[in-house]
Amino acid sequence: QVQLVESGGGLVQPGGSLRLSCAASGSISKINVMAWYRQAPGKQRELVAIITSGGSTHYEDSVKGRFTISRDNAKNTMYRQMDSLKPRDTAVYYCNIGINTKNTWGQGTKDTVSA
Repeated sequence: QVQLVESGGGLVQPGGSLRLSCAASGSISKINVMAWYRQAPGKQRELVAIITSGGSTHYEDSVKGRFTISRDNAKNTMYRQMDSLKPRDTAVYYCNIGINTKNTWGQGTKDTVSA
């Protein structure tokens, strides 16, 4: 069985930074695409960024230049660094990782950007 555990995030003022990590554990033979999603209050969950097994990245337009997704394959861990945060970035952030033959979700971590 595979499990994802998110850590980090929290409350920050506008213009600040937050970092999240998502660590996979369990019976892992292969990790494929890793991704961060977010769900703002009253809105649908949306894809924010992805990183392939080869390290290629793609970002949703609203976070380009402020959001950095990275991965440490040796640790089965993905990271999200978000800078210049805005109140509209307030959301629950979820990691999603393709492990073995299925996609697995993290538990979700809330980031709040507020003065």
